[in-house]
Amino acid sequence: MTKDLSPKKRVFTQYETFVIAILAIIQFTVILDFMVLSPLGAMLLVELDITTSQFGLVVSAYAFSAGISGLLAAGFADKFDRKKLLLFFYSGFIIGTLLCGVAPNYHFLLAARIVTGIFGGVLGSVVFAIITDLFKLEVRGRVMGFVQMAFASSQVLGLPIGLYVANLWGWHSPFILIVGLAVGTATVIILFMKPVDEHLKLQTPGNPFKKLYKTVSQPVYLKAFGATALLATGGFMLMPFGSTFGVNNLGITLDQLPLVYMLTGISTIMVGPLAGRLSDLYGKYKIFTIGTFIGIATILIYCNLGITPLWVVIIINIVIFIGITARMISASALMTAIPEPRERGAFMGVNSSIQQISGGFASALAGIIVIQTPAGPLERYDLLGYVVTGTMLVTILMMSVINKIVKDKVKRQMQPA
Repeated sequence: MTKDLSPKKRVFTQYETFVIAILAIIQFTVILDFMVLSPLGAMLLVELDITTSQFGLVVSAYAFSAGISGLLAAGFADKFDRKKLLLFFYSGFIIGTLLCGVAPNYHFLLAARIVTGIFGGVLGSVVFAIITDLFKLEVRGRVMGFVQMAFASSQVLGLPIGLYVANLWGWHSPFILIVGLAVGTATVIILFMKPVDEHLKLQTPGNPFKKLYKTVSQPVYLKAFGATALLATGGFMLMPFGSTFGVNNLGITLDQLPLVYMLTGISTIMVGPLAGRLSDLYGKYKIFTIGTFIGIATILIYCNLGITPLWVVIIINIVIFIGITARMISASALMTAIPEPRERGAFMGVNSSIQQISGGFASALAGIIVIQTPAGPLERYDLLGYVVTGTMLVTILMMSVINKIVKDKVKRQMQPA
């Protein structure tokens, strides 16, 4: 019996690999810009002399402005080459982040976060629309697995480096670093990325606002938007006060925080592509459900901890983010199958907006639920964990509806005309 020596067929072409990499880097800069506020929280509360509710507003201001701009842009999203749209919003994101990097006080920072959100919040929907345009559903889980590695990479590289430079040169410096990376990325997009304009052939003349109304009024799309609203709640509620809880309640020092984020991120980077591949092989909803239950179990433990050894905190963080990563990747891949080709940009824009707006409400609610005592520790963080758990359980039911819609759609497409 002879061995098959023929080379394995590549899943992605060289250019497709380049596109995946550049989209992952864009997501890395955007996610890092949002996430870096969490570990800087303990620093900002002291240096800007603000309360937990004011800090929650800084986080939610980005989300609200992102949500509103996404809704306004959704009607126009399918009328332009997606490369041009990507560059326009990425340029605005760079300007907003630069403003954060020079903010002299709380109110300037709040305004800068609004500017950053107006542009940065739309980028995720453009990225997902490009993925849906260029890659088939059968491999989309793998693509999402690599692109969503940006979330973990921001922990491994971005957050430890960001915290390190913040400790050296102040809390402004991480934003300046992000600007530098983003400018380089934008230059590469201009020089090497091809236009993404096949969807323009499917467009018909019409009022952009009518198209937006049509998108938000479709029953199938409304179900997807409802699931997205709850999907965003968990991360947006827990993340803003993660570093503050770790320092003041768990006994982690500011010097140890980079190690926690780095080791958590390394584990998530390893899990990301695997979760994407498993969602393609065994079903996106199945992996989503498994990831959700992993997340719930560890969140309930984490939010009820007191002073805890560093190695225990690291292990629990790793398991939490493994669950969150699995549900993020599988849910994102499943959502891309909902819209029709000519409506992908509009759907992704509205979907991203709803995610941001619901995340903004979640951040603001977290700022109300959690209270910092005069001595430093946070109170009612356990209540926050119970609220997040409830939303995650409801989301399992809502995503089962989305899964059925996608299965029915795939069956219809496979039937002979």
